[in-house]
Amino acid sequence: MTEVFDHTEIPRHGRPAIPQRLFGWISLGVLAAMLINNVLVVYFDFPGLRNWGAEGAGLAWVHVALYVVAVVITAGFVLTTQDRAIRWDAHRVHTFNVYLIRALFWSVFLVGVFDATIAFLRTEDLIAPLLGETASRNLARSNWVGPWVHAPLIVFAFIFALFTRTLGFVWLALLIVAAELLIVVSRFVFSYEQALMGDLVRYWYAALFLFASAYTLFDEGHVRVDILYAGFGRTRKGFFNAFGTILLGMSTVWVILAIGLNGPQSIVNAPLANYEVSQAGPYGMFVKYQMAAFIGLFGVTMLIQFVSYFFDAVADARDEPGHREPAPAGGH
Repeated sequence: MTEVFDHTEIPRHGRPAIPQRLFGWISLGVLAAMLINNVLVVYFDFPGLRNWGAEGAGLAWVHVALYVVAVVITAGFVLTTQDRAIRWDAHRVHTFNVYLIRALFWSVFLVGVFDATIAFLRTEDLIAPLLGETASRNLARSNWVGPWVHAPLIVFAFIFALFTRTLGFVWLALLIVAAELLIVVSRFVFSYEQALMGDLVRYWYAALFLFASAYTLFDEGHVRVDILYAGFGRTRKGFFNAFGTILLGMSTVWVILAIGLNGPQSIVNAPLANYEVSQAGPYGMFVKYQMAAFIGLFGVTMLIQFVSYFFDAVADARDEPGHREPAPAGGH
């Protein structure tokens, strides 16, 4: 799947839309501050906003300052670019999200292949004969594999994504089918099966489902109850899309992020900090902690895409040029 949106017809400058642009860009700024604060809380033992006023919580001012800085920077950007077309903003936000999703695809592809290989070697006791006892001990610990194997692969994936255009959803779906087929053949033909094989399928399927959701929103692929909506004109659709994005879309994503990133013991942070593994232990893949992170990444990519969608909806409500018709199903 490639990026099919041709932005050449979108004007960079247009009628001012200061309140709407402020809302969208400040939302993204607050998201960035929230993610930075989450890293400080989980990995650097900062107190977080929940401990505001508690003894020894003086560093809580850092969290507040980050939010203030984020709001000031994004508001300053909007106020200094008042003639920027809001549909151009929508395109730029979407372009960044496409890069992020593309990088996540390459991350799960590389981590999946490498970690499954390591898990196979570990299960069959082949690491020590091939790489030595030290490597065997290290590769049996998720808190070593995570930072020393997974992290470099993810960094490489984000760099590699700068030079590619495919979003990889079709290829990831094909890889899932191939992994399922491998399970069937190995189980019923060779009577061989390991926990890592099921782990790989779940890992890739979770990534496919959660990371493709944002682009599905861009392509209007989500199910819509549109008995009345289908008969609206472009401007009225834009009006309802803008308010629906705020009331139903962005609010839901903020709830997901608030719960998932709510302190060191939250459902996303705790597995990440501990490099949590599945019950299969050393016989499975060490990627369960990343699957917990997928929840947070789903929220991040969806919020970014909702901001882009909101900008586009406002432009439609104002009947501005550059309207894009969604790509037909199967068109890419």
